[in-house]
Amino acid sequence: MRAPRSVLKQQFLKKWMMGLQVFGSAKQSMSILERKKAIKLSADIALASTRAGRTCWSRTIIADASKDDDGKVLVQHLLSPESERLKKASTGLAMENKRVRCKKILKRSCCIKRVRKGASKVVLAKSISKRIVKRRTQVLKSLVPGGEFMDDISLIEETLDYMVSLRAQVDVMRRSLAKATEVVNGK
Repeated sequence: MRAPRSVLKQQFLKKWMMGLQVFGSAKQSMSILERKKAIKLSADIALASTRAGRTCWSRTIIADASKDDDGKVLVQHLLSPESERLKKASTGLAMENKRVRCKKILKRSCCIKRVRKGASKVVLAKSISKRIVKRRTQVLKSLVPGGEFMDDISLIEETLDYMVSLRAQVDVMRRSLAKATEVVNGK
């Protein structure tokens, strides 16, 4: 069962602030690009950690962040008790991804169908709609972290969860920015 939105927002804010503190204590003078990267990386890892590795997209974000030196340190700080379990889960994800890729290659090589020139309009419409759905599914797979290795049903479930999490992230970041602006303007 998913956590209520307010709990998700609280967890995200807590972990995001911890991530920003890790970056702030590591480097005193950062360029704007380094700050941008730190904010994005800490927000991504905080968002993924709120799901505690229960979703494919969160495991993918954590696995990708762990490849980078800064990301590895941040993952260790934000996920210290959970990190070992999530590292194992993301390693298992890589093996599962290879299996799915092999199945896709096999399916493509065996099942190439073409529409004949004399086919009826219904058959033609079905093939066009299938192509449109396939293209849109490919776009969706490219947008969701780890989506390229999911089947269509899992992709829809993961996309919905990812959208809810992103919405919570945007709400928290918008409120934080509004509060910071009020403090700066002295209101």
